[in-house]
Amino acid sequence: MADQREIHPNVGIGVLVMKEGKLLLGKRKGSHGEGQYASPGGHLDHLESFADCAAREVLEETGLTIGPIRFLRVLNTLEYAPRHYIDISFVADWVSGEPEAKEPDKLESWGWYDLADLPSPLFGTLPTSIEALRGGQQHLWDAP
Repeated sequence: MADQREIHPNVGIGVLVMKEGKLLLGKRKGSHGEGQYASPGGHLDHLESFADCAAREVLEETGLTIGPIRFLRVLNTLEYAPRHYIDISFVADWVSGEPEAKEPDKLESWGWYDLADLPSPLFGTLPTSIEALRGGQQHLWDAP
């Protein structure tokens, strides 16, 4: 039987965590996008709110506490086919804590990066989130 992730779209939540004008990114490992830099995020759980998911994922992955989330964009992506994701991106300000790689099997380490000097390569969904952040506009992107 096929993996459910391959026959139904999943909802992914990404959070651009900002601190003093810098963006928190980590280098992925052990999953799709290995070696790419990504923001904290993960799957939306059944009956979970966007805000609860964003706060949970950031805390689980980094140990950080964030402030209220603000919507950036929705992306229908086939970037990592056969996986199909509806990726919803938010931005939130850092409130407290020092970033730790809480899931070392999934991520090497976290770092704060200036928006004008981001590491490469970026995780496939990240460029549109950053574009929405820089433009100060909310967006909807659809897969080709």
